[in-house]
Parts: sequence; C-alpha cells; structure tokens
Amino acid sequence: MAEQYKALTRKYRPRNFEDIVSQEHVSNTLKNAIEQNRINHAYLFCGPRGVGKTTMARVLARTINEVDATVDGEALNNTLNIIEIDAASNNKVEDVHALRERVRIKPQNGRYKVYIIDEVHMLTKQAFNALLKTLEEPPEHAIFIFATTEPHKILPTILSRCQRFDFRRIKVEEIVARLRGICETEDIKIDNESLHVIAKKADGSLRDALGIMDQAIAFCGTDINRQEMFSALNVVSTEHLFDLMDAVDRKDANAGLTLIDNLLQEGYDIQEFLSTLTEHLRNLYLARDMKNVYLIEASDDTKERYQQASAVFEADDLMRMLHIINDAQFKIREARQPRIQFEIAILKLIHLERLGGLRQLMEELQSLKEGGAAPSSTPEPPEQPAQSEQKAESPASKPQPAQKSVAPPPQQTRQTPPADDQGTANEEDNLFGKPSLGRTKNKLSTVDLDSSGNNQASPAGEEYTGEISGNLALAPKEQPVADNTPPKASPAQGDKPFYLHDAKQVWDKYLQEVNDKMEKVSYFTLQRVKLIDLKDGKLVLECQDQFVCEIIEEKKRDFSRLFNKLTGQKLRFETRVTQTIETEDALDPYTMFKQLQKKDPTLRTIVELFGAELEY
Repeated sequence: MAEQYKALTRKYRPRNFEDIVSQEHVSNTLKNAIEQNRINHAYLFCGPRGVGKTTMARVLARTINEVDATVDGEALNNTLNIIEIDAASNNKVEDVHALRERVRIKPQNGRYKVYIIDEVHMLTKQAFNALLKTLEEPPEHAIFIFATTEPHKILPTILSRCQRFDFRRIKVEEIVARLRGICETEDIKIDNESLHVIAKKADGSLRDALGIMDQAIAFCGTDINRQEMFSALNVVSTEHLFDLMDAVDRKDANAGLTLIDNLLQEGYDIQEFLSTLTEHLRNLYLARDMKNVYLIEASDDTKERYQQASAVFEADDLMRMLHIINDAQFKIREARQPRIQFEIAILKLIHLERLGGLRQLMEELQSLKEGGAAPSSTPEPPEQPAQSEQKAESPASKPQPAQKSVAPPPQQTRQTPPADDQGTANEEDNLFGKPSLGRTKNKLSTVDLDSSGNNQASPAGEEYTGEISGNLALAPKEQPVADNTPPKASPAQGDKPFYLHDAKQVWDKYLQEVNDKMEKVSYFTLQRVKLIDLKDGKLVLECQDQFVCEIIEEKKRDFSRLFNKLTGQKLRFETRVTQTIETEDALDPYTMFKQLQKKDPTLRTIVELFGAELEY
C-alpha cells in the first residue's frame, strides 16, 4: 500500500526559528530571551491568517523543552508537557477551571509546561475572568502562548499581562521564494509568472499559498502550465486584462463586450474579475512612474509590460477608471442583473472621454472666450483673392464719369474697417454676439446700416459727389457726414462720468435683469454682495465668503455684458472676501436658500411641486 500523502502545508511546516518566513522580528526576540533566560510566563501572537502564529508557538515550546527535531510539530501535542487547546471549542468557564487544575501539575520530563491556546479571542468574558488570576500569578513551570487574529476582542486585563508580538503579512516575493524552494525539492516544473499568481492569490498567507500550490499540482501534475493553472484556480489571467485595456484604448466596444462574454462563459466570477481589474488599473497607474514600479507585485517581465501599457493613458484617466470600477463593485452586489451592470461599467471605461480630448476642448473654449473678450477682434473680411483681382483690374478699366450721388456697392459696406476707426456702439454690440453691421467707415465715405443690414437714410440736405476710383471710394463734400448713432457713455469715453452711487442706484434694476435673463443661482449670488468701489472701470464687489467669489469670477463676463447692455457702462467685475471674523450664526448656502423660499412664493412653489434643490 502506498504511503499516505501529506499536504504541503503539513509537510513543510517549520520546525525551527530559521525556517519561519518574514517574522524575523519575533524569532530574534524569542531566541535572545531563551539565550538570556528571560522567558516570560505569557505571550500573545497576533496577526492575519497563515503567517506562522501557531507555528511560532510550537517552535518556542519545542526549543525551551529541548524536544528532538525529528518529532513532528503535530506530534508535539501528544507529549505531556506541550498542550494545545482550541479556544473555539473550549470557551466556557468549566473548561478554564479544568485548565487551572492541570496547570498545578509539574512537568514529568522537561523544564516547562507550555499551554498553546489558539483563537483565544473566542473565549467568553466569564472564561477570561476565570483565567485572569492564573495568568497573573502562574506556577514557575507554566508558560501560556495565546494566538489570535482578532486581538481587539481580548480583554485589556489579559492583554496587559502578556508580551504581545504582531506578525507581519508575508510579501509576495518571500512567498515566491519559499514556493520555488519547495518546487525544487518536489521536482515540480513551474514558471515564475505562475508562482507570482499563486502568491498574489494567497493574499499574504503562506499556508494559503501552499494549499493553492497543492491544488495546481493535483490538476496539472508536476509540469504546471500557466493557462491550465488559471483555469483550475479560476484566476483571471493578465492576458485578459491587457486585452481589455487595449480595447479601452482603441474605444472598441465590440471587442470589450466579446471579451466579457467569453469570460462569463468560462465561469469567471464577476466580482473576482472586477477585483482583479481594480488591481490591474492600480498597477498601470503605478507603472507611469519608475519610482513606484517596486510597489507592483508581479514578475519583472510583467512589470515591463505594465510600463509599456501605461504610456497610452493619462494618470487622471486611470484614476477615473478606478472610481468607475470601484463603484461598480458595490452596485453589482445588490443588482438583480449583475451582468448588465458589469457590461455598463466596462462600456463606461471604453466610452470615457480622455483627458487629452477634454484638454483640447478647454483650450478651444478658452480661445473662443478670449476672442469674445477683445472688442478689437472683428469678423473676417470677404475672400481676399476676389478682392485682389478686383483691384488689379481697376486701373485697366476705363474711368467712369463723375456722378453726383452714387450708392456704394453692398459688398463694400461689409468690408472690415481698420480697428482704430470702429465706433463705440459697434464694439458694445459685439459683446452680445451681434453682427458688426451698425456702422462702417473709411477715409472717403461713411455708410450707416441698421441692425438688419439695410442702408439708413442719409441726413436731410446732404449730398455725396465724387468719382469712382480704383478702390470704389466716394469723395464727400468738405462737410463730414453726421453720425446718427450716438455712442454709449462709458467711464473712459462717455461725456458723463459714472460713479459708485450711480451703480448703486441701478443695482436693484440690474438684479431684476439678472433674475429674468440668467440662472437663479446668479441672482441669489449677487444678492449677497455689496458694492464697495468703482475705479478705472472696475466695479469691486465685497463677498461674504470665498464660495460666492468663485461663482462670480466664473460668470463675471456674463455679468459685465448684462450691465453694459442695461446702463451702457463697460465695467469689469472684481471680488473681495469680507475681512471680518465669521460669527456662529453665519448662514451657509443651503440655509440662505431656505430663507429665500420663505420670501419668494414662486420659488417656494417650484420647490414644493418639483422637489427642486440648489445646485452648485
């Protein structure tokens, strides 16, 4: 009969301090205590699962009682001096009473009697209290070693009587090194990438890693193939993740949906895939900076691939994708159709507008905004080639006889005049997007048009005489043509100066215009400001907080245009925060909104009917 198989977790359990992985801070302390004969009567080993707490307790018990190394760790419990107790099944007061009776008996062959209590946090409060006296004043030959994954559940009175050691989570590289050594001993062929997959799936637990290795060997044999191992462990391979991100980069929705369908047909769990995809996006984010590559838990080849794949994404894009997948994990847990929610999340990644496109759009909007702010910018003139041909042919044409009154051609009235000859009214109309057809001038003629582009009647008694020259200009009489459209007054150009008290007089009317023609938020915001100064074309508004200033700064161009349209004054709005100490009764925006509902019955009706809320 063949020898009974022993699992790797049992076969390769450490028997000395040197074999324990990643817990050198505990091993060195205990070895020094043994050498100096400073062994404490109670120890508490804390840490996550599978990091060696019980193993460390057995090694300590073996060392202080000088048990032969050939004795298996599980066989230590058969000796009379090392007793292991499962607190989950022995958590009553009666069990602690029985323990107290056994503690008084001295060891038969050894120096100490060691009690290893695993999962000690499972003891009841009454059991802890019953153990307290024995733990505080134990016999000289008794040593207690407690192991737990949840130290916060242990009573503080117990904690204060123990030496506590916190075990660390084992790193992926350390698990990989341990697995590689075991594979060499067992003559198992496995690639480095597969070892990293097993170590990552173990989540810092060496015991879990050995269990996963056992499963892979049972499925693949001694020659472990990567794809077969992925299928056996139901692990999403990095190839699938890179293929998905390639589809996201190409914005190929068909490829993304096909990949999802194949994964679900193969039996992959949606939550498992989303968890793996979250880690994949995190690794792509880290790979963008060479300084953070060491944080990626993967093989060297995979790290290089992460660096290449991360080059096509912006850091902000990856962060937005992480938020989308993270939100999808919570939504899918309670969704009635998890697959639909899963596909929606992947489609969001594929159709997500990239930061580069958004940046280009913002630059275009900024250029349009700056173009609208410059009054000197004018519409483009008619096509220059046709105009140049007309000028080239004019000298060769026969001179026309002088005419008493000639109306200029329609196309000439639309030519762009020099910037310094444009009228003030024309500039102000341009602020509101109107075509600049109000008045066009050149050195020899003036033609007035109304807002629809039709010629206005010339003043009575005024005649135009002259010849049509090569540039089609008309020579007027010595008397200049009167301008029927008076320019609107402004602080810099108007005849009548505009002061702060003038602005305050029209402010209520201006607020009403804002209420009628702009958003309600703009109206509510301007109600909270105070006019404090007007100088050099700048109207200074005092705000209660920085939040109001930000809203006004964002829409100050629209405010200025509407003020110009109402009063004819081109003023620039500037804001200042009130330099006073805020009192406790200062109103926040939502409280102000509630008070406005009480004052305005229309607003109150809207809120009651539609459930409206203030949006910023």
